[in-house]
Amino acid sequence: MPGASLTSEERFAAQLRGFGPVGILAIILILLSGNVLLSNILALPIGALLVLLWVRLSNTPWREIGFVRPKSWILSAAIGIVFGCAFKFLMKTIVMPLLGADPINQAYHFLAGNRAALPAAVFTMIFEAGFGEETMFRGFLFERFGKLIGHSAYSKTITVLLTAAWFGLGHYSNQGLAGTEQATIVGLVFGTIMAITGRIFTLMVAHAAFDLTALAIIYWNLETKFAHLIFK
Repeated sequence: MPGASLTSEERFAAQLRGFGPVGILAIILILLSGNVLLSNILALPIGALLVLLWVRLSNTPWREIGFVRPKSWILSAAIGIVFGCAFKFLMKTIVMPLLGADPINQAYHFLAGNRAALPAAVFTMIFEAGFGEETMFRGFLFERFGKLIGHSAYSKTITVLLTAAWFGLGHYSNQGLAGTEQATIVGLVFGTIMAITGRIFTLMVAHAAFDLTALAIIYWNLETKFAHLIFK
């Protein structure tokens, strides 16, 4: 009823949703947690799991971070798989060669023919990249920027640009300039889709498919072949 005092849980939820000390501390904790590396390839999406906890404790509707039930799980997954694979081939055969990137991804070349590392790599591509990075960058950050600067077309454009740049820079430390360029482009494309649809499931599948396609190209030592497929 109007004027009734809030419970301690409701006050805490409101503080988590806001941008006061508690809300800012939650954002910092989630972003700093990120993906925790257990080895040179195995990573756990701790930050994304904290996002889910934040959503629950802050009483934020799941749809606000893009967790919307698809009309068809199978169709959405199929679209994500096809799009993710095609997008990776486009990046590898056309976009990255035009940017002058090394055909070999030196950071992950150790995976070429490395059967022992394959299970950890597949796990990481699906859960750390597909689930973790999408939940963080296209889910949580889109919700936070939306609350902070609004949901107009201009605001969404700013959100896409900021999250794409952030996503790209996050790849610089282990993949250098080429990895940053590729991740920024991926962030722009995926961010634009998120801004238009407000749905994240297909993007999770597409992201996982993108990285698994990259893994397959590396594992079978096809990087140079694909990079020179069009531009010799």
